[in-house]
Amino acid sequence: MTANGMRRSTVLARLAAATLLIIAAHAADAWAYEALAMEGVYEEDWGRMLRVMGFLPFWLVAALALVREDWPLRTVDSIRPALRRGVLLVAGVALSGAVGEILKLLLRRERPRAHGGEYVFRAFTDRPFHSGGLALPSSHAIIAFGAAAMLSRLFPRAWPVWYGLALGCGLTRVAAGAHFLSDIAVAFLVAWAVVALLWRRYGSTPVALRAESSSSLTAVVNG
Repeated sequence: MTANGMRRSTVLARLAAATLLIIAAHAADAWAYEALAMEGVYEEDWGRMLRVMGFLPFWLVAALALVREDWPLRTVDSIRPALRRGVLLVAGVALSGAVGEILKLLLRRERPRAHGGEYVFRAFTDRPFHSGGLALPSSHAIIAFGAAAMLSRLFPRAWPVWYGLALGCGLTRVAAGAHFLSDIAVAFLVAWAVVALLWRRYGSTPVALRAESSSSLTAVVNG
């Protein structure tokens, strides 16, 4: 099989998997709304911690920490590598969140708690550019999954931690009655796709960073 054929097969397989996930999540929405409900989930410390995973400013602070960690600034050429990981994290989170808000305005499904767990869609004539009260996809979950997807590429050995936190964030939104399970599934898929596109375009390690890392390693080895 040619390289193009393999890429096409991979894309089709991923689309099929995404479709199955969305179908399965919608099928489980009614069950999850009842079974996962937890009154006062955000009154618990662990619940508040998981919700923060979907709070954009939290990831802006984390990105600043990455920039500070990577900031050698010994030459002008070192500025771009020093910003790379922090900028990628901010871009993945912010762009995922922005796409999520656009999808909310297009899909227009309202929050489950407002309608006793029933699907209700807001008319396009009713506050057409206001996303408040809309739920598909979850804003918190898409932020958390955007961060998880990017951090899993930057720190791949820790991917279960990143995705575990993001999933926990999403499930607390279901437990709070703010979202359907399918809102979380769509958030995951959209965030993963956004970050995959960003990584494909900007994710390769710059030559300057590779050279600097190699020099640092050589210095450590040579004492």
